[in-house]
Amino acid sequence: MVIETIVGDGVRHDVQRVGTTDPMTVADFREVAVRIEDEVARVMVGQGDLIRDVLTCVIAGGHVLLEGVPGLGKTMLVRTLGDTLDLQFSRIQFTPDLMPADITGTNILVEDAEGRRQFAFQPGPVFSNLVLADEINRATPKTQSALLEAMQEKTCTVANVVRPLADPFFVLATQNPIEMEGTYPLPEAQLDRFFFKLIVRFPSAHELTEIVRRTTGEPREGASKAADGATVSRMGALARQVPIAAPVADHVVRIVMATHPEHETAGVAVRRYVRYGASPRGAQSIVLAAKIRALLEGRLNVSYEDVRAVVGPALRHRIILNFDAEANGVSADDVLHQLIDEVHETA
Repeated sequence: MVIETIVGDGVRHDVQRVGTTDPMTVADFREVAVRIEDEVARVMVGQGDLIRDVLTCVIAGGHVLLEGVPGLGKTMLVRTLGDTLDLQFSRIQFTPDLMPADITGTNILVEDAEGRRQFAFQPGPVFSNLVLADEINRATPKTQSALLEAMQEKTCTVANVVRPLADPFFVLATQNPIEMEGTYPLPEAQLDRFFFKLIVRFPSAHELTEIVRRTTGEPREGASKAADGATVSRMGALARQVPIAAPVADHVVRIVMATHPEHETAGVAVRRYVRYGASPRGAQSIVLAAKIRALLEGRLNVSYEDVRAVVGPALRHRIILNFDAEANGVSADDVLHQLIDEVHETA
């Protein structure tokens, strides 16, 4: 990592350089992030924390799962982000009759000008930069699994041919709570591939008033382009170069290990309510998200506060609760809040 100190206008700046021909400073990073957030906020009312968390996932190159009851703007948020970023956008409406080929694409028989017939690949909507998987838990597990390879390897295999996907590639999925009728819970293997799981909260009375005012009056101008794929990739490259102190990294590891009920450091809540703990992807998500949060705050080091702020979104979908938790109305967030208090920070 290269950090340069530049003094100008009497102000000292620590500047992070990414390579020699593609520089981006911390100030550049924050400027682009704020510009994206401002453009999304022109359409979305409130939900500032949600917008920042979704942006964190995009910068990290990860996928995000948005959960909330219908009508809270989940689809609008993803669409607006697609308008703000200069990326190829596609939308998949998941329904019980949706088939895997409707997502990945398939080979079709075509006839050329000379009358010869041959098979040609017709790409599906997964061959885009930003894929909105709307109401992903409305489709059957067979169809849901069509995204597994794309989300992890960023490739798509059709008829034994492996095809690379666009770069960058993000899946932003929405789902209704699993207790509603006509839904299929996502398999644990697919949940683990989401960088964050974010809960979309109901707006406050003030926000609801503003939503009604905006949506029942004259049409408003939508979001404008604020960044492109290359800029987002540069932001992600900068985030990965942010240093993290050994005690902070060790704290992340101890948090993830403490989610496993059989581990010696597991607390009372974990032993009672958790069936399976978080995977190593959970630790990776926490560290990378904490680095991005530090940059968004204008810092080049990761703090314990950065870690605490991202534990919930990174792990709430990665711990599997048992029957006792369901019977007692205990959520994954309840367990994680207690776990964070039990895993002490080190000097």
